[in-house]
Amino acid sequence: MKDPRHAKLADILVGYSCHVEPGENVLIEAYDVPDEIVEALVARISAAGANPFVTIKHNAVLRSLYKHATEEQMTAIGELEAARMARMQSYIGVRGALNSSEHADVPDEKMQLYRKLWWNPVHSELRVKKTKWVVLRWPTPSFAQQAGKSTEAFEDFYFDVCTFNYALLEHAVEPLRKLMNATDKVHITGPGTDLRFSIKDIPAIPCTGERNIPDGECFTAPVRDSVNGPIQFNAPTIYQGAVFENVHLVYKNGKIVEATAGDMTGKLNQILDSDEGARYVGEFSLGLNPFILEPMKDILFDEKIAGSFHFTPGQAYDEADNGNRSVVHWDMVMLQRAEQGGGEISFDGKLIRKDGLFVIEELKQLNPENLIKLA
Repeated sequence: MKDPRHAKLADILVGYSCHVEPGENVLIEAYDVPDEIVEALVARISAAGANPFVTIKHNAVLRSLYKHATEEQMTAIGELEAARMARMQSYIGVRGALNSSEHADVPDEKMQLYRKLWWNPVHSELRVKKTKWVVLRWPTPSFAQQAGKSTEAFEDFYFDVCTFNYALLEHAVEPLRKLMNATDKVHITGPGTDLRFSIKDIPAIPCTGERNIPDGECFTAPVRDSVNGPIQFNAPTIYQGAVFENVHLVYKNGKIVEATAGDMTGKLNQILDSDEGARYVGEFSLGLNPFILEPMKDILFDEKIAGSFHFTPGQAYDEADNGNRSVVHWDMVMLQRAEQGGGEISFDGKLIRKDGLFVIEELKQLNPENLIKLA
């Protein structure tokens, strides 16, 4: 028996997120997900008069491919996949993980080959810049375990979050976008954190369901050389299949000059040394999703946590470009609700958020209890 939630989600992805039009080519890239959601997407794309293309991938197979690939092979794969992506007008990536640490033992030099020769030319240069796209995770038992929930409870949570009325959020976030666009100096404080930087003249971009599902953030980027001070992240983060906790960074004139993460300090610095831009920041964003309150070691969810912000070593987005370039784009999340340690964010000397809640009148509608009422 088909789950009607698959069709509802497919409708949002195809009709709202990608605005698929008749005659368009749409690539579905599915990693470790059930056939039913792919079938629902194919049916919905076809009903829109568009042309579905499907690639099924398995993370365990990709692990073997990454471990054994040569530079020549990675270059060829990147060229072939780029040629296909160039034919697409839309892209839907449904990314499950039977084991979220499947790629943890792939040597870093092999992952750098993958990022440089496959991921960057296909996704960073073509998919992100040239197509209408949306990316989402899938609620596997492994994902439920990461979130500390039963499989059934997590699936119910997942579909509630992913089928949220994002059009309402689009309206509610507009005052925050305007305020960020008018802001120069940002000051963030919290446990182990006293961070200062400028966002002057870099656009603020609301995210309300057109690129990620789930969604709910408003991002910009710091002026590249303006970041100074320490930050202590309190949400775990997974990068290249490895879990990093208690990441502590110190910035001086935009650059990370000190980076620790307990037993993972060596690997953390190895990633930050991937290239010059990996030690500079490409994104600053405020999390807004009222249904996501706790981290679950998946960045597409964790970066949207209400009362959080994320700060991102590496590549800047074209929409909010501070000029930083890197093969790395690593969203690191700090939780600021009172029960998570608290913290304050000020714009140009004015307090705008305290302990995860907006305190100025025009932004209070973005606090979780008010957004849930709107929904």
